This record gives sequence, C-alpha cells and structure tokens, in this order.
Amino acid sequence: MKVSQKGLYALQAMMVLTRRYTQGAIRIRDIAYEENLPEKFLELILLELKNARLVESVRGAKGGYRLRRAPSEIPLSEIIRLIDGPLAPFGDADQLRILIDRDTDHRALYKVFLEVRDAAAEILENTTLADLINRGPGDFHLKTGRRKSGKKKKVEAHVLPMAAQSESHS
Repeated sequence: MKVSQKGLYALQAMMVLTRRYTQGAIRIRDIAYEENLPEKFLELILLELKNARLVESVRGAKGGYRLRRAPSEIPLSEIIRLIDGPLAPFGDADQLRILIDRDTDHRALYKVFLEVRDAAAEILENTTLADLINRGPGDFHLKTGRRKSGKKKKVEAHVLPMAAQSESHS
C-alpha cells in the first residue's frame, strides 16, 4: 500500500488533534512543531481536511483546528481515501472482480490481490484515530486487524516501515 507524504502528514496531524481532543482548538504552528511538519504544507492539508468536514477551524486568540467528530468516529480509511484515493495498490475491488471474471488464466492471482485489498480495507475501516492513540505496543493483531484479547505477551514487532511516495508541493 502506498501512502504519500501528504497522507502521512495528514494522519500525523489528525493524531495530534486526537491526543489533544479535550483541549479545544490547536494552532497549526503547534501541530507542525509537535510532529516536525512543514507549517505551510500543513495549512493546505488542514484546509483539505476542513473541506471534507473532518476538522473545523476556530477563530480568535484560542483559535486553531479541532476534530469535528469524536476520534472514535473517524476511521483511518476516511483520511487515507481523502488524501491518497483508493486504499489498495491493485485498483478498486470492482476492477479486480472484472479481471477475476474475464482473465481465467490469471484468476487465482487476481483473487489474491482482492483478498489483500479487502484485508487492508477492513483494517483501515475498523481502526479509528482513537484506536491509534489508545493502542499500546503489541496490541494489534495483524490477521484480524483487532486488538488481541487475553494476556498480553511483549513481542517486538517485525514490520517494515511504510515507504512514503515523494510528492511535489509547488
């Protein structure tokens, strides 16, 4: 899955707004400083998030940005789709289903791509901003996309960092 630099910045900004949800509006400068993000680029991202009604701006001395809905009501999929488009690198599910029906020689391959797409979408649609903030290390079950239940075993994660696509900002 490819997430652009802009997408990563949007997610990082939304995480700041989630962590500080009860504190009211947060200034762009504070978000940028806290996450080490370029302030001018962050302004454009927050404007896009505002136009999509994920955040709202507040004017005045205590102005800034805040989440428009509770963090538990904002799935990661909504943010990623807004900024970067479809969730999966294999096209949308409908395109894959058409390929499965038409290309019998490669049907098994396209079915695997569809399963990957569906699994990624399910995890991102069922993980909210609140989940990210409340989740501790080792709490996430990769296969189901849900929190592990029962006794927690401290296990070091062996997940490669997500490579972000570079994007021009002109």
